[in-house]
Amino acid sequence: MNVKTIASAAFAATMLASVVAKADVEFKPLEQDPETIVFGIISTESTSNLKAQWQPLIDDMEEALGKDVEAFFAPDYAGIIEGMRFGKVHVGWFGNKSAMEAVDRAGGEVFVQTSKSDGSNGYYSHIITQADNDKVKTLEDMLKCDGSLNFGIGDPNSTSGFLVPSYYVFAKNGVDPKECFKTVRNANHETNLMATANKQVDVAANNSEQLGRTKMNKPEITDKVKVIWTSPLIPSDPMVYRKDLSRELKSEIKAFFLGYGRFGDVESAKEVLANNSDGMGLFMESSNAQLYPIRQLALFKDKLKIQNTEELSAEEKAERVAEIDKKLAELDILVAYQ
Repeated sequence: MNVKTIASAAFAATMLASVVAKADVEFKPLEQDPETIVFGIISTESTSNLKAQWQPLIDDMEEALGKDVEAFFAPDYAGIIEGMRFGKVHVGWFGNKSAMEAVDRAGGEVFVQTSKSDGSNGYYSHIITQADNDKVKTLEDMLKCDGSLNFGIGDPNSTSGFLVPSYYVFAKNGVDPKECFKTVRNANHETNLMATANKQVDVAANNSEQLGRTKMNKPEITDKVKVIWTSPLIPSDPMVYRKDLSRELKSEIKAFFLGYGRFGDVESAKEVLANNSDGMGLFMESSNAQLYPIRQLALFKDKLKIQNTEELSAEEKAERVAEIDKKLAELDILVAYQ
């Protein structure tokens, strides 16, 4: 690494430290590398479905590393984040929003990201309703906010199920979901899709990955819903490990993911990946820098919320907005340094 690169990295680290709010609690440091690596998997759908998708990869990881690797599931995203914070989860699959929380609060570090089977990177957040719902055909229909609709939103730490629709659908339109809908309930992507198909909720947040996977396995379910809104492209899901694992172990874990489907039994690995989500491709190198757009999105959402609140004075609004604008300007610099 040359002097210019070192200086740039140091500058970026300093800037990021000023953007990230200090965590309320410190993460518990690891005393040494674990004997058994615990692999955390966020709860996008039922544990049985997630285990069927991820266990073959975990088995291959165990064989490649020569260490026991154990899957860890929790009922919500926070369970995986907290597991990493207390050293009970060492590596895991996250969405961008939950990865941001893991990096900021749980000593996590992004090292690779997923891709699609066609080599593309990214997915989309959707708002869905029943295919035969003639009263809700567009986002504007949903945002009439007459208190008649039941809405299903994602886990609070979900990127596509919560953060993205919270900003693009609600904050940008000056809408508070709790005041707009008859009921608002949090659930994972699979549950929200099934609830919409079965008319238990009128509209719900979802994403292209869940719709794609369900279409492959249960097309009769996706035939019952329609998409009324699609977000801008969201970066592909990151893989995160504890940054205080030894340099050697982190290198071995990263090498496994980057080599998976590229070396060894390529066909078997690609089949495992193809059966995960809506069809996963090879893992690509990444870093915490992939979270910069998500940080910007979260700050934009906070800014809009402050600007639209009536509980703050004009002076208080200006002060808080100025703080957010400073962080956004720092993030702009970080993005330029990528």
